[in-house]
Amino acid sequence: MVRSTIAAVAAAVSIVSAQHIGTRDNHPRLTTQQCSSRGGCHDLQTSVVLDALNHPIHLANGTACTASSGDNCIIDAVNYTAAGVYTSGSSMTLHMYMNESGKINVPVSPRVYLLDPSGQDYETLKLLNQEFTFTVDVSNLPCGMNGALYLTSMEPDGGRSAVNPAGAAMGTGYCDAQCPKSSFINGAPNAGNYGACCAEMDIWEANVAAEQTTPHPALKEGLFQCNGTDCLNTNMGGLTDEWGWCVIIPSSFRNSHKRSKANKWQRNSGFNSYKGSPDFYAPGGVVDTSQPFEVVTQFLTTTNTSSGTLNEIRRIYVQNGKVIANNRIPYGNNMTTDSINPAYCNATASTFVEGGGFPQMSENLAYGMTLIFSVWNDQGGNMTWLDTGASGPCNAIESGPSVIVAEDPTTSVTFSNIRWGDINSTYGGNNNNNNGHGPGNGGGWSWGWGKMWGGGPAWGKGKGWW
Repeated sequence: MVRSTIAAVAAAVSIVSAQHIGTRDNHPRLTTQQCSSRGGCHDLQTSVVLDALNHPIHLANGTACTASSGDNCIIDAVNYTAAGVYTSGSSMTLHMYMNESGKINVPVSPRVYLLDPSGQDYETLKLLNQEFTFTVDVSNLPCGMNGALYLTSMEPDGGRSAVNPAGAAMGTGYCDAQCPKSSFINGAPNAGNYGACCAEMDIWEANVAAEQTTPHPALKEGLFQCNGTDCLNTNMGGLTDEWGWCVIIPSSFRNSHKRSKANKWQRNSGFNSYKGSPDFYAPGGVVDTSQPFEVVTQFLTTTNTSSGTLNEIRRIYVQNGKVIANNRIPYGNNMTTDSINPAYCNATASTFVEGGGFPQMSENLAYGMTLIFSVWNDQGGNMTWLDTGASGPCNAIESGPSVIVAEDPTTSVTFSNIRWGDINSTYGGNNNNNNGHGPGNGGGWSWGWGKMWGGGPAWGKGKGWW
């Protein structure tokens, strides 16, 4: 997801030689949980940090850093409330617009990263043969908005070094499969205008009308710089699956779109979930987007162990105590699927396979990834790839930022009850949580998911991104 707001900040910050910490952030606490089949779930005293480019970066005298500033640049703490980030216990709300300095409805579009309990490094998630669960409220995300939850292979320390003493504690080190270019890479000056590339797993990109999920493997591990053709999609000689070729979007309205160089907001997806169930994901739908619901994403392997190779990404929903199976979608020659798996990708996404496919995505997940949350809209493309035309019930006019800010300036997304752990340990009756933060009781449904849905596919980044 290429973020217009952060990109604008990056353009305003000239290339500098170092980012020293001035005033330290007061990171908002966000309690998460790690779960196991035998031990239930236990709290982690994690927190979040805004991207470094949301922080004030300046010289000691308060003036802007320039290319000749040497190592004298300072990165200061940021006001999280003013930046649209609110946390309470295990819940976090991200606001798109805020009032500041006498101006109303200023786009802040926060992007935050999950820090480990030390507050110095990013929490690293390794999700092979694991599941990831969260509750989300998208009811205040109209057409054209994107409340995203995703993972990328950012380095756990945010690239902390002598050149970048700030590191993860101040939100440095961002990368994704679109290889974004900004003033810094891993907190160091980006004098060569390189892209900051890494693998990406878009668990959730959504608003009230549509949602999608997409794996983006990379042919290298961790963050790496790219230049020239290396920054392109893998089918064009590059090193990441930037465009997310193997994607299943079980919303009511998703259809295929070819993403061109001229419109980087659209992707080719060989999948049209509207053919499956038009009322599956919608206000009042099977998954009723007018009220909160849980999203469970399972990363299953060939051996049912963390040492196996990824061979299926499966989606389950839970709402009002009811476990909801993902809808089945037709593809190919009279075939159906309810998950992302090799059979589906081989039949519909040759470039995903060329880019390493499931084996490469498996290596990327095993390497470890950082959890990212964002809310954004799309000044250039109005988020049409997500919710407009054959992709959803919205239209390009109502999805435009100028319409959104006029009609819904309080637009926001709330993520809560974030948990990860063993398969079937984080949701429903299987979550033996003694701390009171767990999901509702799903009854006896959950025991059979591992076999009931073993045959099919399921399932996107908010980065301007994916």
